Amino acid sequence: MCILFVALEAHPEYPLIICANRDEFHHRPTEAAHFWPKQNRLLAGKDLEAGGTWLGVNQNGLIAGLTNIRDPELIQSDMKSRGELVLKALINDGIDESWLARYSPFYNPFNLLYGDEKALYCFDSRAKRLNQLTAGFHSISNGALDDIWPKMSRGTQAIQAHITNNSNPCIDSLLAIMKDGTQAPDADLPQTGVSLEWERHLSSIYIQHQEYGTRSTSIILKDKRGKVQFSEVRYDGKGRNLGRNDFSF
Repeated sequence: MCILFVALEAHPEYPLIICANRDEFHHRPTEAAHFWPKQNRLLAGKDLEAGGTWLGVNQNGLIAGLTNIRDPELIQSDMKSRGELVLKALINDGIDESWLARYSPFYNPFNLLYGDEKALYCFDSRAKRLNQLTAGFHSISNGALDDIWPKMSRGTQAIQAHITNNSNPCIDSLLAIMKDGTQAPDADLPQTGVSLEWERHLSSIYIQHQEYGTRSTSIILKDKRGKVQFSEVRYDGKGRNLGRNDFSF
């Protein structure tokens, strides 16, 4: 996952809204969002290479999602798959902070978001810090929670404007925000250890590249009665729409 936007207690009818883009190599096999047969309380896409997921929700309304922290110097090839952390959080209705602090060194750097509208947390494995999100708007990309990266600021402002000006948030409008391919000026690019060319590619909310880019967008709306709407749209390396799934429970 590359970027997550969160609106927590920011809308009178929808206390939790999440907009997320998953960026990944296009050759990595993936299954679209579905209810998992062996864990039918779990709705998520599936990484068919390692067996985990990047974002999901369970039948109790708990949500979990993950972003990789981009720090090439810390990446090791023999680490466990970070996607299993999302599964652990969803299956167990959360994940213990002490467990994360103890076992996070077995994974490459990550941010793990989990919880619900009553208590939503983000664990930063590089800083070994658990933060509880406050009411309002937040963004998580490949650095720290609420870093001021151009795409994080751009997306947060657009989502905030839509949510505060609409009594019923429009999933199609939120999907359009998440397909913003605007790249940041070189002077505003973060320095995350990759080449300037890749910093440019990765500086947009929606990344289109034939090798690596945005594979899917997910929108999750949870209303104050506990109803969850989950929409996922998938893309190929040319930015073409490969299909959309909508769920409500």
